[in-house]
Amino acid sequence: MRPYSAKDHLPGRLHSAAQVRALDAAAIAAENIAGFELMERAGESAFACLLGRWSQAEHICVVAGPGNNGGDGYVLAALAAYHGLAVTFYTLGDHSVLSDSSEQARSMAQKAGVVAKPFVDRLEFDGDLIVDALLGTGLNAPAKAEYAAAIEAINRHAAQVIALDVPSGLNATTGQVMGCAVEADMTVTFVAVKQGLLTCDGPDRCGEIAYAALDIDDEILRSPVPTSERISWDRLERLGQTLPPRTGNSHKGQFGHVLVVGGDQGMTGAVAMCAEAACRIGAGLVSSATHPDHAVLINVRLPELMSHGVGSGLELAPLFEKVSVLAAGPGLGRSSWSGLLFQQLISADLPMVLDADGLNWLAQKPWKRTFADRQVVLTPHPAEAARLLEWTTAEIQQDRFRAASELAAQYQAVVVLKGQGTLVARPASDSGKADVAVCTDGNPGMSSGGMGDVLTGVIAALLAQGMTPWEAARLGVCLHSAAADMAVREFGSRGMLATDLMNHLRKLNN
Repeated sequence: MRPYSAKDHLPGRLHSAAQVRALDAAAIAAENIAGFELMERAGESAFACLLGRWSQAEHICVVAGPGNNGGDGYVLAALAAYHGLAVTFYTLGDHSVLSDSSEQARSMAQKAGVVAKPFVDRLEFDGDLIVDALLGTGLNAPAKAEYAAAIEAINRHAAQVIALDVPSGLNATTGQVMGCAVEADMTVTFVAVKQGLLTCDGPDRCGEIAYAALDIDDEILRSPVPTSERISWDRLERLGQTLPPRTGNSHKGQFGHVLVVGGDQGMTGAVAMCAEAACRIGAGLVSSATHPDHAVLINVRLPELMSHGVGSGLELAPLFEKVSVLAAGPGLGRSSWSGLLFQQLISADLPMVLDADGLNWLAQKPWKRTFADRQVVLTPHPAEAARLLEWTTAEIQQDRFRAASELAAQYQAVVVLKGQGTLVARPASDSGKADVAVCTDGNPGMSSGGMGDVLTGVIAALLAQGMTPWEAARLGVCLHSAAADMAVREFGSRGMLATDLMNHLRKLNN
């Protein structure tokens, strides 16, 4: 079965919260739409999603703030009442000074018989579903105490939750929880998909994501360059951004030669997994340069591999002359042996994927450099990214988009920032397209040793077969994550091994 994720119905364009507010304004101006009309469309779209998933609901509870998000909640409450559902409606904040659009929405709800009451301490509600219409996209600091109390009350309640636009408490741009956030079962997001829904804490808080463009003209939605792009194995295949079919008259020399460098004492497996992944993705030849104690062991496991034991960095030079791409860092370690190898790796004039301890060596001041004149992909997890930028890991996770872009700019390389909603970033270009991509494939089962080593081999093999670093990183991340999704469908996420991906990688790449 080919993978199709729960997010593959979403568009490719992703935007920041500020961009979406600008799109709102542009639509109102260009199409002469009243603000309340957009609010009606939002409430109608959300109510349609509610009926689609919770068709048996009889009693709902709406928790609304004083902004436009609360206005959307008023519209939904009115529609629910007209539909015959019982509606409990709680308000937070000052609803005596609503915007004109929200005031019209409140009037609509009142005419439908909805009675609003202020939230105090807890939700006195024993119905089927809670509608989160508290905060929307405007949050950029931890929620105030009364809102935090309401969020906690929603999360404690037994009823399921549908969030309007963004789960309250989640930063729509970064995906970070701002103190606390609603744990929704479904999020209906309006106008454009906010990038923060797809990375960091976003996927854990949003549940199922439904998208409603609110009938805004697509030309308006295309007018700003999106801040990022959604990618997945399915989307890249549909766009034709995969490897072309092979002709019958081909040979191994046409598909590149990957050299995997690493495997200090005690870390043999990292090199073996990286090399096998490169083989499974179709590199014509794969070699390894590893600690002399390990060369034979790796060859026993993978006889297709040409395994070389190297005792010093100088022994790499003859190997560099025969290969086309370096996969550097898996199990490299931080010993004096490792340092001698890294010195040669960093100076070589070959395309390279740099991972694991290769990144830790690069983060040290004597070795820091840019790669403007070399094809390089860096694949850090958040802690490695923090060392590369001299930030804290928490700072990386506070704004993964900024961190990935800063890494790409500082090192002049394509960067894969791993984690939930892995990001692929390149140095800023004038292409008119997003320079950051968010992968929506993947699952928690990937939180196990060796996954990064496999990814390094995948990307290196794609480079060896002629892809650019940007193309190889995007497709490599999606192949890797989609293969993990296929493995999870068979046996579940707990206990998944990096080597479980190998046959799925081969299948997806053909």
